[in-house]
Order: sequence, then C-alpha cells, then structure tokens
Amino acid sequence: MTQSRREMLGGLLVAFTLAPAVHAQTGGGEGSGGPPTVAPDLAGTLAKFPDLDAWIRIAPDGRVTVFTGKAELGTGIKTAIAQLAADELDVAFDRIDLITADTGLTPNEGVTAGSQTLEQSGTAVANAAANVRLLLAEAAAARWGVAATALFTRDGAVLDGKGRSASYADLAGTTSLAVRARADVPRKRRDARRVIGRPVPRVDLPAKLTGLPAYVHDMRLPGMMHARVLRGPSSGTKGRFDLSAIARLPGVERIVRRGGFAAIVGPREWPLERALHAAGRSGWTAESGANAPGALPDALLRMRRETQTIQERYDEPNVRSLRRLSARYDRPYLMHGAIGPSCALALFEDGRLTVWTHSQGVEPLRASIAELLAMSAERVRCVHREGAGCYGHNGADDVAGDAALVAVAMPGVPVRLQWSREQEHGWEPLGPAMMAQLDGNLDASGRIVSWGHQVWSNTHSTRPTAAGDLLAGREIIPPFPATPPKPIPQPNGGGDRNAIPLYAFPNSRVVSHFLPDMPIRVSALRGLGAHLNIFALESFMDELAAAAGRDPVAFRLAHLDDSRAAAVIRRAATRFDWQGYRAMPHRGRGFAFARYKNHGAYLAVALDVERVPDEGRLIVHRAVAAVDSGEAVNPDGIRNQVEGGIVQSLSWSAYESAGHDGTRRSDYDWSTYPILRFGDAPRSVVVDVVDRPGMPFLGTGECAQGPTAAALANALWAAEGRRSRSLPVARSSAGFL
Repeated sequence: MTQSRREMLGGLLVAFTLAPAVHAQTGGGEGSGGPPTVAPDLAGTLAKFPDLDAWIRIAPDGRVTVFTGKAELGTGIKTAIAQLAADELDVAFDRIDLITADTGLTPNEGVTAGSQTLEQSGTAVANAAANVRLLLAEAAAARWGVAATALFTRDGAVLDGKGRSASYADLAGTTSLAVRARADVPRKRRDARRVIGRPVPRVDLPAKLTGLPAYVHDMRLPGMMHARVLRGPSSGTKGRFDLSAIARLPGVERIVRRGGFAAIVGPREWPLERALHAAGRSGWTAESGANAPGALPDALLRMRRETQTIQERYDEPNVRSLRRLSARYDRPYLMHGAIGPSCALALFEDGRLTVWTHSQGVEPLRASIAELLAMSAERVRCVHREGAGCYGHNGADDVAGDAALVAVAMPGVPVRLQWSREQEHGWEPLGPAMMAQLDGNLDASGRIVSWGHQVWSNTHSTRPTAAGDLLAGREIIPPFPATPPKPIPQPNGGGDRNAIPLYAFPNSRVVSHFLPDMPIRVSALRGLGAHLNIFALESFMDELAAAAGRDPVAFRLAHLDDSRAAAVIRRAATRFDWQGYRAMPHRGRGFAFARYKNHGAYLAVALDVERVPDEGRLIVHRAVAAVDSGEAVNPDGIRNQVEGGIVQSLSWSAYESAGHDGTRRSDYDWSTYPILRFGDAPRSVVVDVVDRPGMPFLGTGECAQGPTAAALANALWAAEGRRSRSLPVARSSAGFL
C-alpha cells in the first residue's frame, strides 16, 4: 500500500467525462443541519441524494465507478454493492470500481452501523444503476431515432438487435448523469439477473488471506513519520510524564503537546514503542469524578435511571394463569477486542487536512476533528480504510483525532499514529454491562398469557459528533465537553434493542431503564442491547417451555404468527435434525431464534455443546443456523457474516469480561482478556440461507450474536441440568476446548 501522496490525495485514478458534482451532494456534516430529504419517493439513501452522478460515473474506457457512503468493515459490502451495480447496469462485475466512505467523494450516509448498509446504500445503488441504464438507453434511442423500449443492454452497451450498438462510454460522453433519479424506473427482471444472488468471491479477502497490504495499518506515505500518544493507563485516568526525559530517549525526535495531550514522534515505530513502555503506566492520577461501577450486576440497580415503557398491550387482561416464572439475566462489560490496535494516518498540507481512518462514521468524525482543530469542515477530509477489527465504536475515531492533532503541528509531513495494545485495551469504549428481569405466566394449556421484560443499561452510543467526544478533545486546554449520553429510540433501540418480543403474547409489558451515568467509558458494540436481550428472552422461552412440558422448538412455533419466522425455525431444526438428536452425558442441544431489531434478518440457531467433566471446558460440536435476509445478493457473504457472528458470540458469551479494580481497568493484554482462539471454534458450522428474491434487503451482520448466546446457555442446561443466567457462562472455567 505504498502510494504517492498525489495518488492518495487524488482519491480516484480514473478520468471522468463529467466534472464532479459530488461535493454538492456530500453536505450535511455536523453543523449544516444535514442534507434535505428532497425525494422521499426514492428508495434507500437515494431519497437524500437523488442525483445519479452522486452514485455512478462512467469513464472514457467504459469502467464504472460506484460511490457509497458506507464503509467495508469485513462484512463483504464492497462485493455485494458491486454485484448490485453490475447486474442493474448490465456490465461485467470486474469493470466496477467501488469508492467507499470518503467525505470528499461519497454521499453522506452517516455511520455504517445497525446492519443497514444494503437496506440503505445497496437499495440506493441498485435503483440509481437502473436509472443510469435507462438513461443511456434513452440517449441511444434519441441518437438512432427509435423508441427506447425497442432497445436492450448487454455488457456495457446499448443494442437495437439489428447490428447497431453504442457503448456506455460513448453515450456517457454526451449524456449528463447530473440528473435526478426517477422513482418509476423498474429494476432488472429477476430472471435476467446474472450476478445478484450468486456467491461471487469477495473482493476484500485475497489481500487479507495472503498477507498483502489490506488495512490502514499497512499504509505508507513518502516521508511519513510515526507517532505514539502519551496517556494514563485507562479511561478515568490522566497521565503524568517527564517529557524532558522522554525527549532524550533514542528514536524520539519531537514531542507534540496541546494542553494535556502529548505525543512522541520519530521516523521509526519500534523505538517509539520502547519509549512508550519506558514512560510506563505509573505516572497517572484518577480523573475527578471517576469511580468504579461496584459489583455487577447489582450495581446497575443502584444507578440513577430514566424509565420508559416501550411496549404495553393487554389483549386478554382477564386471562387466568396457572404458573408464574421469573428470572434475571446479565452480562458484564465487554471489549471490542480488535486484533489490530487502532491506527490512523493524517497529512496537513496547504491548509487542508486529510485523515485516513477505520472509523465507521467518516462524516461525523470529520465534523468532530474540524471542531477540535478550529477548522472549517470543508478543509478536513476523512477517507475510510479498513481496520483489523471493528464492529462498533472502538478506538478508531479517537486515534484519528490524535493523528490530526500531531499532523497540524507538522505541516507537510504524513503522520502515522497507532495505539499500543495496552492503550487499545485501556481506552477503547466498552460494550455496556446490562441486566434484564423477565416474568411470564402460563395458562393451563401451557400457553404464555403474560410477559414482562425490564432491562437496565447505559447508553449504547457515544460515537463522536463533536470534539468533546474524542479523547484528545477532553485533553487539550480548554477541554471540550462530551455530548451528554442519551438512549437510542425504538424501533431500533439501544439498550432495549430486541427487548420487545416478536412472539404473539396476548399481554406484555416491556420497560427500559436507561442509566445516564457512565462510571466506565462505554459505546456501541456489535448488536448493541440485542446480545443481552435476546439471550434473556430466548433463555426464558426455554425455561417456560420446560415448565409447560413442551419441546423448545414446538413451543416457539406455537407462539408465533410470523410465517417467515416460523420458516426459519423449521429450517434450522430440520437441518440440525432436532427430533433425531440423541442425548449423551455432559452433552446437550440448545435452540434460539430472533429477528434482529424485529425488522432485520431472521435467524434461528441450534448448538450441540459438551462440557468436559472436571475441567469445565466447552466443546461446540455443531452449530446449525438458518437465516432469512430478504433477497440474498451474495449468499456466501451472508454465510460469512452468520458464521462470524456465531464465533464472536461464543467468545463473548462463554468467557469475555472486562475487569475494573475500582479505579481503572485491569485488563491490558490477551492474557487477562482472552478471546476465542482458532482451535476453539465450533467443530462444524452450517448456515442455511433462505433466499427471498424480490423482497427488501434485511440487515445480516448482527443477527447471530443474541440467538447464539441463548442457544449456548440452553444447550448447557440440557447437558448439565442447571441454568446459566449470567454471562459469561464459563466465567470460572477454563473456557473452550
């Protein structure tokens, strides 16, 4: 990834036939009030940015460049969006170039989060591509004096079937794409699609699998300097360092300081890492107001709360119940556990700043950095590059702010700033600790007649929207205030995501207790509150099924009136051979289901789990899942996401837990915060994709985390006869085998 500065700043290495109009489309950063919704009848984010050249450009050589404001996070969206564009435009897949999440080039699609990329951006690109195909066909029709309906497209050209053809490149030379999309343009017929629905190999994987440059960590610019930031050991602490002594250490050429922010700079990385360790973690003080959360989970009940009832229904208020059950479920604070510590590159040149970042929200990050540096947002450009580990708000935004502060102090010099492993563990925002209380009543027939769900949680997003949301913003003098935490409203939800059951209960009440005080720095972790809420909900469904003397799968089906949900459950159970499962000592099966956010992908999963006697270690022999993500653009990409979600959730749910000693965090490396190793992954994973051609795209990336946690706990109950209601379920054991 060694490139010239001109190549990196140029952004695109293709020539466009039309002058770029994207800058007019990418407004709406912090402070601008956001882009107006100018075409609400258009699909996805096309409604906010309806001009076709905001999404698609055609070069003189016929190559097509597609723009998306969403970022590739390892979910395969580069491949899926390119598939949509290729099929709808009728061009070869390998002639598509995709530009992702660049504040200087792409539409402002906010944060890549919530499994909404295909729903929002994929839908926009598909419909924009269909518009462009029709527009070019109409241009050819006008040239030839025929009706557009008499023409067809193939392999990047318009043809009349009588020997005449015109390439897209030729037509684009005289046809402006700076026009608004039309809402009545049909997409290509399903039977005419050649790429959508096929397992096209992912374009982002070859470099990652072969060790080639793939991540922002791998970027190198001419004349680049390295930097390390000096901080206290964890959130809630301030560092106190002898800067004069550090300046004399080998390899340290400069110290950049702004108030309480300090960074060391040098031409090579390793001497800076050694200097950072020489500075140590001893010179620190606790920040004013920092305090420990107390013993979890009971500490959550003692925190100040803001309570809201998010569902209340009484369809059968006078129904008689025979048996009542109650249970409490909880999870600890969790790390993102990124394999690669957070990293960013920044260059301040000619009064303009460019930051290469693995942030999931380049537009709000640009606004935050601009405020941090007292610059106009137009002078700041944030360009997404993949990071080696993400899914949520980790240290990517903070390290970008760090790099920006150093870069403006060294004009003309590219600066690469990476956190150490200890800093990543100590400073990245954690996924919040949570607790849920569930209550249910069964009637004489074993039907659930009333349901209660309460959840306690801090905020699930402190993603930066202003300078005070960056670590560096609180260190400079005067410091910027942090944005006050607030809950994410339904229907997506934050701490209460997936707390509302999809099941058809006649009476139900769901209450969210939002905890605004954050004794530990927290923010978005993949799936937000869905991980704990689905773990609780689906564990409790198993407990109620047992109390009713019913099979867990049949019990779930009896309480559903959603046909797609039922189809997914039956598919997973059949593929697992639920009815034919033979119980063995210390080994059990577990099942769970959810629809992510109640409007995303449907997923059901069954696990076959063994706990090794006298050792406590777990063996996941089999994991079988069925997923309905609507129309499957790339079935193999969907399987990738579900497989990864299952593995990640097993790691979280079995033994991940972020510790705190009362003043600061206590986990600074993999020895004290272990994650699932390759040898501990399930022996077998099968993912059955339920394709729904023509149906809307449903988010897949976060649909497996909650069901997997519950299926694991349910399998352990079947194997051992005792219920695990606190995560991680292998807290005091040796983990996986």
